[in-house]
Amino acid sequence: MLLDDASGRIVYEENVIGAQEAARWHERLLDSPIWRQQRRMMYERELDVPRLTSHFSAADPGLPWPLDVALERVRALTGERFNSIGLNLYRNEHDSVAMHNDRLGDLQEGHPIALISLGATRRMHIRNKKHAAARRLDLDLAPGSLLLMSLDTQLHYDHGIPKQAHPVGPRISLAFRTRKPE
Repeated sequence: MLLDDASGRIVYEENVIGAQEAARWHERLLDSPIWRQQRRMMYERELDVPRLTSHFSAADPGLPWPLDVALERVRALTGERFNSIGLNLYRNEHDSVAMHNDRLGDLQEGHPIALISLGATRRMHIRNKKHAAARRLDLDLAPGSLLLMSLDTQLHYDHGIPKQAHPVGPRISLAFRTRKPE
């Protein structure tokens, strides 16, 4: 347990997916054609998002392996019925995601966000929005690990994966969420 107070709950657990299984999942997803390059407007120009992404509904009958297995594993570990899987591929040390919180308007209240990490270990910064110096966690997300963040943490904390100064291999993040029905 990293945090459990009025500002939210954050739990981190390593080895929820065994090393060999996590490596197989990583290899399969890394070589999959699911990845796309998004572009966003920043600084008055359109730029590539510094990572590749993908998204699936948990109800998708064509959910590719190992996402179907990962979904059932995370549901069993957390007791949550996640209905959305977002994927991020950080190809190397140059890929990142800026400090942010998840868009709360898309998510059902009372349900956490779960992240499974595959591939290279990457550092995640988690910082309190009002008291950044006093409340900051720097967490190395190991392959096969699970990070569980309550929805309340999205109100009080930002999180991000910074660029690295040294070479690092690819990392895949599987983000499980409970989205509001459309």
